[in-house]
This record gives sequence, structure tokens and C-alpha cells, in this order.
Amino acid sequence: MALVSEIVESARVPRIGPYSQAIRVGDLVFTAGQPGIDPASGVVAGDTFEAQARQAFANLAAVLEDAGSRLACVIKVTCFVADAAAFPTLKCAFCRILPDAPPVRSTPIVQLPRGLLFSIDAIAVVDDATAR
Repeated sequence: MALVSEIVESARVPRIGPYSQAIRVGDLVFTAGQPGIDPASGVVAGDTFEAQARQAFANLAAVLEDAGSRLACVIKVTCFVADAAAFPTLKCAFCRILPDAPPVRSTPIVQLPRGLLFSIDAIAVVDDATAR
């Protein structure tokens, strides 16, 4: 049985490169990395890890919603962090944004472009309440 996939593009979070923002396959949504870039201005959303992480989570939420899911339905994330010293702030963000059932997480330390300090991608289950 072949699974049908659907490419999802979010008008709320314009792409910054040649990639799909999300692909929906069956009851799963796979997102591309969502950096802390303000979609209205196209610039990095602040100089701090916290400001960029807040924006990245907002961008991820918008892409997930446009794909028929939401943050509470995320089962796996990869958080790309430019500085290991940001782990305590990332932990606090997860406790605030996903307090009840945090997803499985991998967090590689990487060099990100454009002065970015954080980016996040996700795998989520389609939410029956928001499914298109």
C-alpha cells in the first residue's frame, strides 16, 4: 500500500529556501527546520536565544496548524542549537510550551546561518480537530 503525501506550504511563515515546509504522509506531519526568523520582516527575531526560540516555536506552530496538526500533537523534535550554554533556556521553553507531554527530542549543537541561535523541526500526528 502506497502512502499519499501532500506538500504543505504555510502562507503565514514564508520559506527562506528551496524546500517544503511540511509534508503530510497519512496521519503524520513532517516539518522542515523552523528558525527564529520573524515572518513579517524576514529578519532574525532578536539577539537572544530565548527570543529566537520563542519565534521558532511560533513559526512551527503555524506550519503545523496549516498541515492539520498542532504543537500538542508533536511526537519528535530536533532542536538545532548554536551554543550548548542555551540548554537551560531550552528546557524552560519546553516546560512552558509543552508542559504535559514533551516530545522525544534530539539536540545537536550546530553552526546555523544568518546569526541564528536556534531552529526546530518536528514530526507530529494529524489532529482530528484541525484536520483539513
